[in-house]
Amino acid sequence: MEETLKQQDSSCIKVVLFGPESTGKTVLAKKLAAYYKTLWVPEFSRIYAEEKIKDNELLTKNDVLPIAIGQMVLENALAKQVDKLLICDTNLLETKVYSQEYYNGYSPEVLDKYALENSYNLYFLTNIDVPWEEDGIRDKPNKREDMFKAFQKALTINKIPYVLLNGSLPNRLEIAIKHIDKLLKNN
Repeated sequence: MEETLKQQDSSCIKVVLFGPESTGKTVLAKKLAAYYKTLWVPEFSRIYAEEKIKDNELLTKNDVLPIAIGQMVLENALAKQVDKLLICDTNLLETKVYSQEYYNGYSPEVLDKYALENSYNLYFLTNIDVPWEEDGIRDKPNKREDMFKAFQKALTINKIPYVLLNGSLPNRLEIAIKHIDKLLKNN
C-alpha cells in the first residue's frame, strides 16, 4: 500500500490548490491548466463520493485510504504526461485534514507519512471569502471558518510555505499566475 501513496519521480513543477470545500479550487485548477496549456489533477474524493452517494452510502473513515490511493494514482499518472507543470486540485495533506476533521482526529499512519513526504513546489491556500455553493456533496456550510483554520494550521505546523488566495476568481487567478510564472522562470 505504501508504494501507492508515494509520489513517483517527476521533473515537472507541481502546484497544489489547498483549502476547504467550495473555495474555488476546481475552477481555478481548470483555468490555470488552460492558461498554461497543461494538465490538472482532479479531486479523487469527489469522484469517489459521487459513486457512494449513487449507492445511498455515506463516506466513513474506511474510505480515507481508498481516496488517498485514488488521488495518488491520478497524480502519478498525469505527472508522466506533462513536461513542465502540473496543477493539483488537492493532495494527500488535504485528505489528511479532511480525515481528521470528519473522523474525530483519525488519520491512518501511512497517510500521515506520505502527506508530508510527497512534495509540491507551491501551495495556494484558498480562502473562504467566496460564496458557498451547494452541490450535493459539500456538507459544512456553517463550518467554513473552522475548516479554513484547520487547513491553515496544517500548513503552519508542518512549516509549508503557501500563498493565500483571496477575493474573486479573476483576482485569485492573477495572483496564482504571478507566483507560478515566477516559479517557472526560476526553474
